[in-house]
Amino acid sequence: MMHYERWPRYSIALYTLARKEVVRFFRIWSQTLVPSIVSMALYFAIFGKLIGQRVGEMGGQSYINYIVPGLIMMSVITNAYANVVSSFFGSKFQRNIEEMLVAPMPSALIMWGYLIGGTLRGLIVGMLVYFVANLFTQLPIQYTGMMISVAILTAFLFSLMGLLNGIFAKKFDDINIVPTFVLTPLTYLGGVFYSVELLPHFWQKLTHLNPIFYVVNAFRYGMSGYSDISIYSGLGVILGFILVFYLLVWFCFEKRSDGSF
Repeated sequence: MMHYERWPRYSIALYTLARKEVVRFFRIWSQTLVPSIVSMALYFAIFGKLIGQRVGEMGGQSYINYIVPGLIMMSVITNAYANVVSSFFGSKFQRNIEEMLVAPMPSALIMWGYLIGGTLRGLIVGMLVYFVANLFTQLPIQYTGMMISVAILTAFLFSLMGLLNGIFAKKFDDINIVPTFVLTPLTYLGGVFYSVELLPHFWQKLTHLNPIFYVVNAFRYGMSGYSDISIYSGLGVILGFILVFYLLVWFCFEKRSDGSF
């Protein structure tokens, strides 16, 4: 439990940890920020402009406008996840995580230091991708508050997932398994490039089990006002996953607070 008289000390510790994470990904910006921007620009050019002209409209809007929200979320998800899992595993590998765990500060504070860094990187990259998308098309925003809220919640959720992956990873290969074999397939099958209404009934039901499907549609609703699902369902699923993963990560930290990661 945090005692009130210790809050100033805790705030300094949290600021220091979060600042370390932010400075880390800004220092290597050519590896952390630029690749996603280049990749998304190619998606906009090839899928949005070239293929999109043949596809026509989807969801009552041009194809490029339809896929932009999903591609922004793709960049937010991958960057938030990658930042936390790589940074935390790096701390484990260098064994400096043990110093933090045995220090007189709560486990939740250490968690939030990493989560803030991952969330900020995801949001910054998402914002940069949004600006790049505006070079290819005009993007009207219907519900700014909803769009920003979904982006923050999504970045935080996948930062939690990255932290959980980092906790259980034993070698560098382990931090690439989930992004390669879980996140990437779920992202491409999450309605980024197509409406779920185009799928057969069985595959529509299966898609509704994909959490990224709710993330993409909630963000798309905030940007364009169109969604394949109820916006309340999307927010409910996102918040539910945040609660589950937060408790899992917190439990892992509390269990290993003796520095045994």
